Amino acid sequence: MSDASPEPSGGRLKVLICGGGVAGQALAHWLARGGHGVTVVERFPALRATGAQVDLRGQGIDAVERMGLLDAVRSRLVDEAGVAFVDGRGRKRATIMANTSGRGRQTLTSEYEIMRGDLVRILHEATRQDVRHVFGTSVERFEQDARRVVAHFSDGSSEAFDLLVGADGQGSRIRRAMLPPGAPDPYWRVGVHMAYWFVPRIASDTGIRDTCNAPGGRMIMRRSHNPTETQVYFVLRERSAEASAVHREPVERQKQFWTDRFRDAGWQTARFLEGMRHTESFYSQEVVQVRTDTWSRGRVVLVGDAAHCASPYSGMGTSGGLVGAYVLAGRLNRHGRDLPTALAGYDTVLRPFVDAIQAEVKPHLLRLAMPRSRRAVDAFHAVTALACRLRVPELVARHSKEDRGGDWQLPDMPVSAHRDVP
Repeated sequence: MSDASPEPSGGRLKVLICGGGVAGQALAHWLARGGHGVTVVERFPALRATGAQVDLRGQGIDAVERMGLLDAVRSRLVDEAGVAFVDGRGRKRATIMANTSGRGRQTLTSEYEIMRGDLVRILHEATRQDVRHVFGTSVERFEQDARRVVAHFSDGSSEAFDLLVGADGQGSRIRRAMLPPGAPDPYWRVGVHMAYWFVPRIASDTGIRDTCNAPGGRMIMRRSHNPTETQVYFVLRERSAEASAVHREPVERQKQFWTDRFRDAGWQTARFLEGMRHTESFYSQEVVQVRTDTWSRGRVVLVGDAAHCASPYSGMGTSGGLVGAYVLAGRLNRHGRDLPTALAGYDTVLRPFVDAIQAEVKPHLLRLAMPRSRRAVDAFHAVTALACRLRVPELVARHSKEDRGGDWQLPDMPVSAHRDVP
């Protein structure tokens, strides 16, 4: 990194993106195509092409198609045909298949299921020739004035840019530094926690995702993404200080927490806990949404989960990041160096979409889906089985007029950054 100032270049911007995940790589792609000079810094020592399975829906699929990457995504899709609900003995009670009709709404599983790491690799491959990537480095602090924003990096260097973008996820450090003192807590909590990890795949692990409810507001999910590995998810309804704090503690303490909560949950819990002890892929988090009225301040702006995490239960987290990157780049390409106009337009255009996908998360439905008593679990299975026998999920999906992003449409984007279109 150098300590140079941005060079004036008409509509061309010198942009620093903090975070090399889905939203950061997608934004880099669009800005590079617009002629901007883009640097992506990622605190991990290499491309962070890891993580669990994600899905693309609605406007997210449209965004990937406009990037010219839909065929690449299709080549890496996970073959997940549907979702089965099983009881504590592993007996299948109901199955909801994916909607592959090409119309209506996606069901619990999407036509476009892909591992996060594969999606990040596809996006990175599309940008690496035109974007400077710096790994093993993070932004420690920044200051800005009317002309530039200066980022100070973890290696002791600093560099000036026209724009700093926080694409550093749900726990964004850029967001914490950007928001003014006394700003409201950006986290909207739903009282749900989640952990996931990989275990060796066995013969009974099929391409149908298995979901098992246990009393105490507990849910276990198993889904298999390749011939040798299976993903395990533990989900817990709990509102306690311990549950909220454990995700920041050492990994061994996190694993003990999940073991204590789930050891008597039934089904394949013993197998999954044994796998958890040896896995290197363990991740634990609180399920939250990021809700803030401020996505930018001066020459600093947020994108993806850092700006508007919708949570896994929206079904639109990854799609939201792709759409947000597309809209932000479009406004920057359209308005060149007029950052106030570009960033105000980003908020105005994107906010209705974000409001729609965040509204998909309804805490009362989450409570119904994760019952606390044995009787409530049995009732949930009975109702779900009846609905599937009557083909209710299939009919609702196929005849829905809108997917989870509503009727909001991707705007047209000018590719060139070297003009200022009103």
